[in-house]
Amino acid sequence: MNWNRRRVLLTGHTGFKGSWLSLWLQNLGADLCGYALQPPTKVNMFEDARVAEGMRSVLGDTRDAGLLQQTFADFRPEIVFHLAAQPSVRKSYEDPLLTYSTNVMGTVNLLEAARHTDSVRVVIVITSDKCYLNHEWEWPYRETDPLGGYDPYSNSKACAELVVAAYRDSFFNPKHGVGIATVRAGNVIGGGDWEASRIVPDTIRAWMKDHPVRLRSPRAIRPWQHVLEPLRGYLTLAESMFEQTVATGEAWNFGPDQSDAQPVEWVVREMAKLWGPGARWEYEQGVQPHEANHLTLDSSKATGRLGWRPELRLTDALAMTVGWYQANMQAGEMGEFTRAQIANYEAKVRANV
Repeated sequence: MNWNRRRVLLTGHTGFKGSWLSLWLQNLGADLCGYALQPPTKVNMFEDARVAEGMRSVLGDTRDAGLLQQTFADFRPEIVFHLAAQPSVRKSYEDPLLTYSTNVMGTVNLLEAARHTDSVRVVIVITSDKCYLNHEWEWPYRETDPLGGYDPYSNSKACAELVVAAYRDSFFNPKHGVGIATVRAGNVIGGGDWEASRIVPDTIRAWMKDHPVRLRSPRAIRPWQHVLEPLRGYLTLAESMFEQTVATGEAWNFGPDQSDAQPVEWVVREMAKLWGPGARWEYEQGVQPHEANHLTLDSSKATGRLGWRPELRLTDALAMTVGWYQANMQAGEMGEFTRAQIANYEAKVRANV
């Protein structure tokens, strides 16, 4: 599929993953419209990489059904990526109402707008690896495993999965010609993430100030992956759905190689080797809100049916990530550097085909 001039609407384009996907789609020549709130942090990739310069940008809340529907009607997208969300487990404990209203009703509003816009061919809703009912076992979760969620964030993402399933069965069945899918990625890392209570940006902020980073859950195991890995999965899936070469009514995992599921402290130790002098950490004391301790994903379905597989090892992903932040400390403007990382990643993928 040729992305050139394809009309693509992307919610959450001012966030970390949304900024990376926006730049990639711009490189591919897509006619791109973003819909999102203001960037979530004072320092942010959306502004540092000047993402808005290559796209239309609508500032709005997905809970505002009227503005969202008007944006769909005005732009008439063919492909929709829904990334906008309240993305933090810890914040979900502080504000569960915001979490559910954004992650559940925001998804309902998105699907309502899509079903009343006859130009839409593909809808991909990004949820989370945390949508599974977590048994704290060592086996990776498959798309057919039960949904759940202990905390409001994880549970809201499971709810969003159920919303999509109901809309797909009720309004987007195959005879309507619209493909709708959900996608679940691992713990995504990469340059430009400045959200609070995430281990990579927390670590970078601490080391920039020559402070030790405080580790809440040093032994917690996560499926770490560079942001470009799942984004390539989303793009590959969208292409296949647009060309109607795979079943559209499904959920998909895009996770790293199982050997790259590592404890938090292992990740920080590897980052310290890359960062250099001053990189240190300590353990945070006291009771912490509940988070899953062990979580990995089975992506064999995406490999077998889409030909997608992870290309980067975790050490490569960490080197790219630390390199981005160190370049940001020197240059500030990160558009060219980020686009170069995307191009280098694409070249690596092509070389391994």
